[in-house]
Amino acid sequence: MSNKEQTSAAEDLIDNTEQGRFELYRGGDLVGWLYYTRLRPNRYALRHTEVEPSHQHQGVAGAMVRRVLDEVRSREGTITAICPFVADYLSRTTTYADLLDPRHPGYPDRATAEAAQAKAAGKN
Repeated sequence: MSNKEQTSAAEDLIDNTEQGRFELYRGGDLVGWLYYTRLRPNRYALRHTEVEPSHQHQGVAGAMVRRVLDEVRSREGTITAICPFVADYLSRTTTYADLLDPRHPGYPDRATAEAAQAKAAGKN
């Protein structure tokens, strides 16, 4: 078994609907999560990605986003990219372009997402 297969085998993605987030576990430890809002009919607004400090710079966020996107695809859902990390991830690949909700795709890249978040924070 390759290292990639071993890592995948030790990873579990859980949809914690109570907290509105997908959680990534490695070796039983919670290492990251991605907050979402579930919208009708089957759209997920991906809002914010976090990684435990002890697991940062280990590819957790990228692996988690990939797993979440694969999960949404398996549910025949669509996404709206609000999180800057998710927007950046999607801007570097066309693999998940079919998941972007055509009416509400979200932000096209990290800079646009961060600018929108800064603007929204200034309104509070």
